[in-house]
Amino acid sequence: MVSCVASNGDTWEIYHAHDGWRWRRTARNGQIVGASTEAYTTKENCIANAQRNGMTCNPV
Repeated sequence: MVSCVASNGDTWEIYHAHDGWRWRRTARNGQIVGASTEAYTTKENCIANAQRNGMTCNPV
């Protein structure tokens, strides 16, 4: 799993699930406020989708 924190304090996580790579966005209060609707075969494709959905930080 890789993650990063955006300037607004939201944490973006890129992780490998049983069906492929997924992302989720968690607000500062701990609530999940966004997540991928599908699994991706590569981490790079998953990161690209998260960026299209507002991720501005760079997961490491």
